[in-house]
Amino acid sequence: MKFFQKSGLAAVLLITILFQTACQGATSADVATTSTAEVEIYAPLYMDASAPIDARVEDLLALMTLEEKLGQMTQIEKGSLRPGDVARYFIGSVLSGGGGSPVGDNSVEGWANMVNTFQDEALGTRLGIPILYGVDAVHGHANLYGATVFPHNIGLGAANDEELVERIGRATAEEMAATGILWNFAPVIAVPQDIRWGRTYEGYSENTELVTRLGTAYLRGLQSTDLSDPLAVLATPKHFIGDGGTAWASSTTIGSRPYLLDQGDTQMDEATLRSLFLPPYQAAIDAGALSIMVSFSSWNGVKMHASQYLITDVLKGELGFNGFVVSDWGGVDQIDKDYYQAVVAAINAGVDMNMVPYNAIAFIDTLKLAVEKGDVPMERIDDAVRRILYVKFALGLFERPYADPALADLVGSPEHRTLARQAVAQSLVLLQNENQALPISTDASVIFVGGDLADDLGAQCGGWTIEWQGKSGTITIGDTILDAIQASVSADTAVYHNRFGKFDNAKDGDGNLLIADIGIAVVGEMPYAEGPGDADNLALPSSQVAMLERMRERSRILIVIILSGRPLIITEQLPLADAWVAAWLPGSEASGITDVLFGDLPFTGRLPYTWPRSMDQLPIGITDSEPLFPFGFGK
Repeated sequence: MKFFQKSGLAAVLLITILFQTACQGATSADVATTSTAEVEIYAPLYMDASAPIDARVEDLLALMTLEEKLGQMTQIEKGSLRPGDVARYFIGSVLSGGGGSPVGDNSVEGWANMVNTFQDEALGTRLGIPILYGVDAVHGHANLYGATVFPHNIGLGAANDEELVERIGRATAEEMAATGILWNFAPVIAVPQDIRWGRTYEGYSENTELVTRLGTAYLRGLQSTDLSDPLAVLATPKHFIGDGGTAWASSTTIGSRPYLLDQGDTQMDEATLRSLFLPPYQAAIDAGALSIMVSFSSWNGVKMHASQYLITDVLKGELGFNGFVVSDWGGVDQIDKDYYQAVVAAINAGVDMNMVPYNAIAFIDTLKLAVEKGDVPMERIDDAVRRILYVKFALGLFERPYADPALADLVGSPEHRTLARQAVAQSLVLLQNENQALPISTDASVIFVGGDLADDLGAQCGGWTIEWQGKSGTITIGDTILDAIQASVSADTAVYHNRFGKFDNAKDGDGNLLIADIGIAVVGEMPYAEGPGDADNLALPSSQVAMLERMRERSRILIVIILSGRPLIITEQLPLADAWVAAWLPGSEASGITDVLFGDLPFTGRLPYTWPRSMDQLPIGITDSEPLFPFGFGK
């Protein structure tokens, strides 16, 4: 008997059942005399892992209905999914937005179980196409409690070490893979030209060449030498293109407060756009990028999500990008008030997968109508789906769709935390060092540590950590600066901490107020991310300035550590302290800071951004006046 089957995984299983049923009632001799050659079960080519990827893609594409194709082009935030939606609408991708951890179980197992549940639904459909799950693991898998939180990209830009950045990408991929997530919305390869932008810390530098080198290194780390490696994940260079160069007050987005630069308008000629912002994308594509995210921003008034010239002609044509283009969070919605026109414009411009955080059904229905009316050609749909399927096959998702529990110990592993500590040490930039303030002797008798931020793990991690905007406090596992100082000094050293820099309780045996050998003040910014982080004032808060003044009076040597996602205006405060150290947003391993402060390692970091003397010098290059510290500075 022969069975001919070419229509999908579920039917292949049905044939097995039919064959077993046909044999019921036959004698053992009848079954024994049935040659295996007589049973020809044609599993679909796309399920053959040994077949060429292009052939698998074409085989699967030929089997798909329009509804199945549109589902593959749809990505929805996990919080908007109801049980059964993935299967019902053939959803191709699910994501967790910032802070999108599993409800009630932010653990490796909780994440893996959540992803596996969605995967179960996808694999139970007619064709069994697995979902591709995505997260913003922009400085480690930092939505996950207990993951290693690496320095944000601004710190890695200061370290300027490609090998280090590649290793960080690799470690991040390993911790993601442990949760069954194989798509990272990173790296940001913007070249920020205005540090007032809330995403400045996500950019490696204001310098195109530095961004190009480090962004490519991070991509190599994420994707490994073979994307089908079980510990490799898909990188997403973003945001195409020009989002670091938007004009001040050009954004029309209103969040908790109006955005000032984020999602604004990049107002420049094409030659400038190309020279500043295009090289990192060409390098990323040459290094194997297969997913690129479009920017919320506009170029001279035209939304990037609607720019067929930039997405199709330049990115896919001129640069030779063969992967898929994904929208940003609801980015298609911003093109036009008429949602139908917005969807048509975005898909025809070259957006392949639409990130729909809330209402995927409206997108699917709208795009289906556009295809039926002929406003979006079927060739465009097939091109988009072909690109998406290619990546899923390249990742090995069809062969390994589920999280591997054996990888759980990689999350927050000692090796990864040691790497993060090294990255912190290399990222520190010494801005000033007078009176031989640094390095600090471990035998100092009295050390005063001042400031809220000295003992705030969430603040030193910054945004995109556990929550979208980040959060103050002990939000994950790690060491604060105060922890690291206490672990570095001798047993005879008295370490006092006060958030206000008030040490009236620090007295000697005779009741006299102590004067600290060393005062360490930690100042800077509270956590933020993207649009809400846009700022028109980068001065230190008055409370922090008052703390510095108090500590100056009670410390023989005063050292200031700045925790921030960008240079801050410190010109007037600079004389108050003997030493100033830019520590950026170091993440979970503050011991890297004390490794350098106490002299175990040297300062090697250099400024990845020009440090302005005043707000009048922003954006970069607007005046010819000397900055406080130039690009590349470091003592």
